Amino acid sequence: MITIVVGTNRKSSMSRQIANYYQILLEQKNTPSQIVDLADLPKDFTENALYENNGKNMAFNILRDRVQASNKLIFIVPEYNGSFPGILKTFIDGFKYPEGVRDKKAALVGLSSGVQGGVFAMSHLTDIFNYLGMHVLALKPKLAGIEKHFTNGKITNDLYNQLIDTQLNKFIEF
Repeated sequence: MITIVVGTNRKSSMSRQIANYYQILLEQKNTPSQIVDLADLPKDFTENALYENNGKNMAFNILRDRVQASNKLIFIVPEYNGSFPGILKTFIDGFKYPEGVRDKKAALVGLSSGVQGGVFAMSHLTDIFNYLGMHVLALKPKLAGIEKHFTNGKITNDLYNQLIDTQLNKFIEF
């Protein structure tokens, strides 16, 4: 099963909408998936799920374990302040180490309201995943100005849809 991770804890985020879209596309390719939304993280996990408290927060463990149990992960990565959201890094810091995501396969999708499509966010995240031993698919769609290209639960930009379709086909085979 592929796990799609919504890379922000913002409620009703565009990232969540894109995750839903990806899940529909995976269903059309007869590929099961699940979504882990960081909006579901317990509010207190930074105080009682990390470091010496690793494994002690059951609500956090449920989300972490769903990610760690998957062999393939798709990260929907919104651009925040020239990188990715700190909540995503904090979530990653709560993974079991070193085995948490080692040898798993990942695909990244960058989102931004601006013109860069999360390019720096995905670069930073790729560096972290490489350090953790994860294999990251090279094709990383950069969905710039996403709000202009998303209507009624669908991406309306033909190029974006072509990139996503190619990415998903490659990721299923990866």
